[in-house]
Amino acid sequence: MAEPRVSFEPFADAAIKEFIVNGIDFHNIAATGHSAYYPAHFILRGDRDEVLGGLLGQVWGLWLHVNFLWVAEPARGAGNATRLMRAAEDYAIERDCVGAYLNTYSFQAAGFYRKLGYRIVGTIEGFPPGHEYHLLRKALR
Repeated sequence: MAEPRVSFEPFADAAIKEFIVNGIDFHNIAATGHSAYYPAHFILRGDRDEVLGGLLGQVWGLWLHVNFLWVAEPARGAGNATRLMRAAEDYAIERDCVGAYLNTYSFQAAGFYRKLGYRIVGTIEGFPPGHEYHLLRKALR
């Protein structure tokens, strides 16, 4: 077999991306024996059913991973981000998760997550320049 080539594909289609993600997922399941996976997506909607924010995450390996949390400007300051986080954490607890983790930048919401009981367990200083990137975790039981 010839040596495989590397191609730059900034807009790889969804099927290719899914194939790569599945490769990682199948390896992780085989290596750990943990096969239970649950999407953990919670959407914040207004009275006209418009999307005002949401939390996108997943449960795997008895941990909740919060990939994204965002609330639109008109819905901020009213506890909506906290409600989204609590809903995801409750969902994870129902599935016997031991903890939750997420990442944020110093210019985003590190203080917000600390108020919810998360603690910084890792930091990359100067990413991006003048800021920090944080990994946070929280015990759920």
